[in-house]
Amino acid sequence: MRLPAQTAGSPQIAAKPGAAQAPAQAPAQAPEPAPGPGRGAAPHGGLEDRIARFATIWSRAIFPVTATSLTRVEFEQHLVPLARTLTDALHARRFDAGIAQKVGAELVAVHCTDPEALAGTLGVIESYLVLYCGSPTPDSPGTEGAEESRSRCARLQHGIAAGFARALRERTLREQEAIARSALTARSDAQQALHASEERFRAVFEGAAVGIGIADLDGNVLEANDALLQMFGGLEGHVRSRNVSEWGHPDDTPHVWRMYGELVRGERESYRVEKPYYRHDGTVLWTNLTVSLLRDADGLPQYQLALMEDTTERRLLNLRLRYEATHDALTGLPNRTLFFERLEKALSAAGDSRFGLCYLDLDGFKAVNDSLGHSAGDRLLVEVADRLQSCATGPGEVVARLGGDEFVALTTGPDTEEKVTDLAVRILSALSTPIRLEGRELTVRGSIGIVEGRARERTPAEVLRSADITMYRAKAAGGNRFEFADAEADARAITRHGLTNALPAALERGEFFIEYQPLVHMHDGSIHGAEALVRWSHPQYGVLGPDRFIPLAERTGLIVPLGRWVLEESVRQARNWQRQLGGASLRINVNLSPTQLHHPGLVADTIAVLEKSGLAPGALCLEVTESALIGADDELLEPLRRLAALGVDIALDDFGTGYSNLANLRRLPVSVLKLDRSFTQGMQQQPADPVDVKIVEGIVALAHSLELAVTVEGVETGAQAAQLRALGCDTAQGWYYARPGAPDRIHTLSLSDAVPTAS
Repeated sequence: MRLPAQTAGSPQIAAKPGAAQAPAQAPAQAPEPAPGPGRGAAPHGGLEDRIARFATIWSRAIFPVTATSLTRVEFEQHLVPLARTLTDALHARRFDAGIAQKVGAELVAVHCTDPEALAGTLGVIESYLVLYCGSPTPDSPGTEGAEESRSRCARLQHGIAAGFARALRERTLREQEAIARSALTARSDAQQALHASEERFRAVFEGAAVGIGIADLDGNVLEANDALLQMFGGLEGHVRSRNVSEWGHPDDTPHVWRMYGELVRGERESYRVEKPYYRHDGTVLWTNLTVSLLRDADGLPQYQLALMEDTTERRLLNLRLRYEATHDALTGLPNRTLFFERLEKALSAAGDSRFGLCYLDLDGFKAVNDSLGHSAGDRLLVEVADRLQSCATGPGEVVARLGGDEFVALTTGPDTEEKVTDLAVRILSALSTPIRLEGRELTVRGSIGIVEGRARERTPAEVLRSADITMYRAKAAGGNRFEFADAEADARAITRHGLTNALPAALERGEFFIEYQPLVHMHDGSIHGAEALVRWSHPQYGVLGPDRFIPLAERTGLIVPLGRWVLEESVRQARNWQRQLGGASLRINVNLSPTQLHHPGLVADTIAVLEKSGLAPGALCLEVTESALIGADDELLEPLRRLAALGVDIALDDFGTGYSNLANLRRLPVSVLKLDRSFTQGMQQQPADPVDVKIVEGIVALAHSLELAVTVEGVETGAQAAQLRALGCDTAQGWYYARPGAPDRIHTLSLSDAVPTAS
């Protein structure tokens, strides 16, 4: 037999007249305050008066859903000290959100256990606590502490919710223990009463706080106490004279009826399960059901005794908490937790099951937040979520929000190769329609990374990592598109990530070293100096060139300490060359990244390095790429001007690739133009490309007219060297002269002066 039970171990408070036992409605909304100031301004009166008004609003919000014997006035007076506690916490010099947990526990202590009471309490505190109690006096609220008050208010809400949940759980545990004790007592008393005295049994039966029902072994209900009748709506005809078999429910687990059969056959003494029932009005009653077998004096099975605890309210609260824990609060979509559960289930499917995953990131979403504000960004995300849901309506398709502006869509089945592509096309098509927001139309674009494959081959974390990498590849390709995952591209991205993480430790462990490529005077072939080129001796990947790790150092900010180390080592080496050559000066060229240009310590660090080494400023040349100075304002150019004034040469590297206005050369503090190697490639063969020759000739003439020296890169043949020398280039570097190498090679080369300058 299966019948419901009421809570034992704590006083039961009857529902108010007219209250129906129906499913919980939406949380009660806090009423507008009684006559007084509007919600836009702080109320007048002393702090105690405002606390009392706040308690009144609080009482109106939660009293209708509170099962208490107090009158409304008494209940309101009970809330006043709680409101004062929250006010004191709001104003405390050292904020302690734990105080709010005591307030949540106090609500449970006065039987405010309905989830709507908690929701109403949190709503009132959010809307009115700071408004009424946020400042000691109504005339001096100010704005200085407004943000802090709202922050404290939010943390107080969290504390109340935590205290409420903890107190409710402790109360439930106490009730369960009481119910268990009551069940054992009821069973023992009932058996004794059946054998000894009908009146004593009736007293126990009718006075029990839990629902009790007695049925024969055929399942016919013979007796039911008032507590059980109330659980089923208070109508006796819907309980007595019915058969237990009529109370089946679709959510019954199979073992429920198996254990019931064993009990009525005398094969077991009792069992306990969680079981739902339908009431006469169609609502569902959830119970903790304990069924025991009653035997006669000879030990033969005679009756079955059911004890029921009504757990409907607690179950609804648990379901609500579960929903909130697995769904995004803003969009209502499944969150990362729930999506991982769905993805793990899809990836563990047996047979030939496949999956397809689309990882979406909105392009330029940060600009919306920065220009229109985060509230507008939130509304945009809600609209995007609605559109994504309309795209994933097929069987086995689900959409979730992972966080920020990142969404995922999952499809499963035997033919996901085509389905996932179609899903990605539908998503981009849905996003193509502009979204109207705050009187303007916003065009939404997205980049999608797609991973598709067989189940049981990868873990959820591996799939999402691959999709994330692929999404960024689509974004780097221009966005508003989708790309399929590629194992080799994933490996490269993972390698880049590993290198990024290893960079800081590599600098500390001394894994970086410098090679030097000679700079040669084109008119006589003598060594003018050298360019310092940093290398990374990686323990796993071997020697890595700067193109493999400099961009990573730029993104992580490590380029600043790495650049200073390169500057220190290069300047020290240049000073050593001077000593070895008996004072002859060899210039050292060191590259500066855009990040270093913006670093406030650039000038001071450079001066300190020169002074420490004893190298003259004129022996140092700092190379800056042309693209880094396009559109540079005076503030950015000021550090370079200060260094140039000290005598440090500034070279404009990769000149001719940045599309800069040549007239801007007059305002740049540069003394050297380094011509990009793309202009010298057309001179490798004879006759040289006439277009390249004319371009180089024009640049050299322009540079010399501005009193700038010209250095060419990438000289690989004697024909190139001869042509460039004829065009008037001053210095050159390239494999024709020497490859980058150890510093001692520069010394040997400068002494032998053995590099020819003609083919």
